[in-house]
Amino acid sequence: MAGKGKNQHVVKRDDGWAVRGEGNSKDTSHHRTQQEAADAARAIAQNQKSEVLIHGRDNKIRERDSYGNDPHPPKG
Repeated sequence: MAGKGKNQHVVKRDDGWAVRGEGNSKDTSHHRTQQEAADAARAIAQNQKSEVLIHGRDNKIRERDSYGNDPHPPKG
């Protein structure tokens, strides 16, 4: 899909939580709490029109938010 940014993953780290762009070898940013990491990931995803995938402590995806690539956008 043209113009679509990378999905942003919120993942657990030993010292807190990180945001990592899909396919990136390095984390984009590190945060003390999952909420702070999720907020940062959402800001990036909104800017890039991509998705946020929030992983729990077990590394399973527990929440997804889509920004800009929703196949069924609400009618306004």
